[in-house]
Amino acid sequence: MLENSERVALVIQYVGTKFHGWQRQPNRRTVQEEIEKAIADVLKQPATLIGAGRTDTGVHAAAQVAHFDQTSAIPAHRWATVLNSRLPEDILIRASAKVSQTWHARFSAIWRRYRYIIYTDKCPNLFVKPFSWHYYRCPVQESLIQAALTPLIGKHHLAAFHRANSARTHSWVDVQEAKCYRQGAYVYLEIQANAFLYGMVRLLVGMLVEVGTGARSPASFTDIWVNEKREDVKYAAPAKGLCLLRVGYPEFPISPDLWYDTQPVFH
Repeated sequence: MLENSERVALVIQYVGTKFHGWQRQPNRRTVQEEIEKAIADVLKQPATLIGAGRTDTGVHAAAQVAHFDQTSAIPAHRWATVLNSRLPEDILIRASAKVSQTWHARFSAIWRRYRYIIYTDKCPNLFVKPFSWHYYRCPVQESLIQAALTPLIGKHHLAAFHRANSARTHSWVDVQEAKCYRQGAYVYLEIQANAFLYGMVRLLVGMLVEVGTGARSPASFTDIWVNEKREDVKYAAPAKGLCLLRVGYPEFPISPDLWYDTQPVFH
């Protein structure tokens, strides 16, 4: 924290296709580093941006939240405009606002929500390709996926969906909502939890598609995570279908119109 500083919160959208995820990495293009460079360009000194969560390579965000501290004369609400004039086309700051010095993008968050899109029509569509998994080999039944998702609601130990190389020391997750629904050729999965394990949603979706096609029963899916059968979780769904939809806080000064549901739904 800088002395006599002001804390600024940002609502951030990005198309993850050409990024190696959110978190800064050596010799890799990341969202965090691109925004930090833009802030530093304005402040004429290094800047540190703290995000609500880390998204993997290729994953998108409709309303990632982050904060940084600044001592400039620029009002907090003006930072969205200032940064957008300096950022590449695959990042957009939806809004910015002043928050208290005790507010923290990561630690003040009480939930995160992800959405995964599966496109089931046999004919490919270039305009949805960057944001969905084109799965057309056999029909996907959303009712079967919902039957598998429902037992996940609650606090569970989900080590079966915890990828290696994670810095997290445990696999407990409090799942607050999990639903699957269809809009025409598009099947949507949405999961909201207090936090997510590294690679969790993509591993979940990879298994849930097996349930939706009838290759695995909902009961078999439940057995895998209840009994922590990590060896049965064979593959992850493609990153491009996944989007960090929004992040929830007890107090947040930015209007929900600017962050609550900003990823368009295909029909």
